[in-house]
Amino acid sequence: MHSELLKRVSLFEGLNDEELSTLSQVALPRLFPKDRVVIMAEDEGDTLFVISTGQVKVSIVSEDGREVILSMLGKGNFFGEMSLLDGHPRSANVTTMQETELLMLRRADFLRLIQNKPQIAVKLLAVLASRLRKTDRKIKGLALSDVTGRITQTLLQLAEEQGSTTPEGVLIHNRPTHQDLANMSGTTRETVSRVLKRLESQGYIVHKGKDLLIVGADLPVSDS
Repeated sequence: MHSELLKRVSLFEGLNDEELSTLSQVALPRLFPKDRVVIMAEDEGDTLFVISTGQVKVSIVSEDGREVILSMLGKGNFFGEMSLLDGHPRSANVTTMQETELLMLRRADFLRLIQNKPQIAVKLLAVLASRLRKTDRKIKGLALSDVTGRITQTLLQLAEEQGSTTPEGVLIHNRPTHQDLANMSGTTRETVSRVLKRLESQGYIVHKGKDLLIVGADLPVSDS
């Protein structure tokens, strides 16, 4: 039973224990190894995925063949909701970054849930609007910001999506590789390494093993 996990998913807030139990019974768990493609852009899709454990990246491929990472999602997050609603092909690729367990909810079961609990549709619209705003900010940042600005905006996005607040600052657990950060920021791995080294020397960030601490919230937004 995965009722406790589903209870912590923002989309299902407000469901009572009986409704969560019913939802848990129709949500199918599946374990994916690291670096496994879960869904591909343009594929047909009728499933909503909830992350039980692990982490995935959501990405697209640019016209010149480069991977652009839109976001990284961890436990309690979900994806695949757009195709679930409109029945159209997937809009992005989703790949596991580590061994990941996903709960899969079929379109028919989800639509039945919405009919019984219309407030879920309202919450889903709010999530879609939030993700659209983040995508707009990313596109604007890639077009207008210098490289330091793009990398710091990526760090702040990660802090918002998966960071935890500590007395020292915001801690990003299992920070992405420099290549992943480059793919999120529209730059190169070497540039990411150079900028992170400078940010650390200036006291803005601290590497803690596989984690990254953002000291305070005032990261520099330009190379100046």
